[in-house]
Amino acid sequence: MKGSIFQWKKLVTLLIVLIVVLLLSLIGFGWYSGAWRVLFPSHAHDEQPPALQKDLGSPAVLVFSKTNSFRHTSGIDGGNKVLKEIATTNHWEIFTTENGAVFNERDLPRFDAVVFLNTSGDTLNQNQEQVFQKWLEAGGGWIGIHAAGDGSHQDWAWYVDNLIGANFTAHTVGPQFQTATVVMETLAHPVAQRFPGSWSHTDEWYSWEHSPRANGFNILATVDETSYSAKLKFLGLEKDLRMGDHPIVWSNCVGSGRTLYTALGHSAEAFDNADYRLLLENALYWVMRIRGKQCQL
Repeated sequence: MKGSIFQWKKLVTLLIVLIVVLLLSLIGFGWYSGAWRVLFPSHAHDEQPPALQKDLGSPAVLVFSKTNSFRHTSGIDGGNKVLKEIATTNHWEIFTTENGAVFNERDLPRFDAVVFLNTSGDTLNQNQEQVFQKWLEAGGGWIGIHAAGDGSHQDWAWYVDNLIGANFTAHTVGPQFQTATVVMETLAHPVAQRFPGSWSHTDEWYSWEHSPRANGFNILATVDETSYSAKLKFLGLEKDLRMGDHPIVWSNCVGSGRTLYTALGHSAEAFDNADYRLLLENALYWVMRIRGKQCQL
């Protein structure tokens, strides 16, 4: 009897230790602020749209950062700051919101580009999704940043198939943030203007089941897998995240619309990189049709 009680106490103690180690690991990796959203994602949708200024000019950029799954607070704050600076420099109008009801037939046509800034999860209802799809296919421009391409968007098949083109698998852990070499692949594309052949960037690096190149997407930049450790290491387990062909920036034409996705932008520090800022500025010029006479693949 005493032996059974002793064994039971050992198991409870071991379980407590494992829970503490797990929590400390999550805190160490910075996941604690949004991990609960991954386990219990929300499906809440906004019904009342935000108030837009009546004198909204053109071109105008809508930055949308609603999160119904993991929330990249630092990346959203840093991205909003830099996108506002880019818009101000170029004399563009910009409106930032986390209200999905802005995707309606009255308000959305007032914008030339929509940026999904670290959006995650099921953020729009079916009608809002259809309004966005119609707007984009009619000639709108879309940029997706980092979490806009993770695995939390699987409920919206059109989005995954047309804007992302690949299924997210995991990101680097152990270490999570690393400096790696970004290689520009299509230097003739307007988004690659004023870029060197390669540049250095520090971020959390995403991987996918396969390259979206296989689905007809135009790859603009890849990450050199020899320049960082493409692995997920957690609690003694290790997963190889190398893809061989490892894109991190790509574009697509959807109807008459232009789209670009970039896997970079987990934290505010990622947006401090002058090369990344240039990439976002060039991307906005391109998706808003200011540069490039046609949707260049």
